[in-house]
Amino acid sequence: MAKLTFQTDLCKGCGLCVDACPKGCLAIATEKINKKGYSPAEMVYADKCIGCAFCATMCPDCIITVEK
Repeated sequence: MAKLTFQTDLCKGCGLCVDACPKGCLAIATEKINKKGYSPAEMVYADKCIGCAFCATMCPDCIITVEK
């Protein structure tokens, strides 16, 4: 199983990573706000993650790190 790390304080909540995930593992947080006032992306189904890194590739701010 892959391990994703998010730099949540830098996330703008654009949702590009959420849309790029082929397994639907990510979502925009509904109950969290980061230091910049945005709802950051977060992992919701870690067990489904295949480590493809599409999310990290799509992130315009490079806040996602994928470790296999």
